[in-house]
Amino acid sequence: MKILSAKNSFFIIAITLKISSFSYAQEAKVSVNQDVKFEQLLNEKRKINSSITINDRYKIQIFNGDSENSKKALINFKKENKNIDGTIVFSTPMYKVWVGNFKTRIDAEKNLQLLKKKFPNAFLIKPNK
Repeated sequence: MKILSAKNSFFIIAITLKISSFSYAQEAKVSVNQDVKFEQLLNEKRKINSSITINDRYKIQIFNGDSENSKKALINFKKENKNIDGTIVFSTPMYKVWVGNFKTRIDAEKNLQLLKKKFPNAFLIKPNK
């Protein structure tokens, strides 16, 4: 094994330092190109998350049945009640149409009486209970 002389060691260190001064590490420049539809999708997700069922909220079930008829029931409901949210929930093997998001039972029962005229099988529910 050969031991490098001080002159050779100095030469190797000098070359290493010179080479390392020309090399660059990663730079912190990041450019993000985001599709415009992405922000729209995030806004829709935020809206959906804000309307997710909370344990202390009441809903009204207006339909229970197959997929096609539940979609028709929801469309008919939305035509006449644009200010009340509605959704289809799948609970094996049936589809259920739930409408509203009422804080109190009194509000839910008032709306239930109005909805029973159009949907006679409607009833009050409290999800997650």
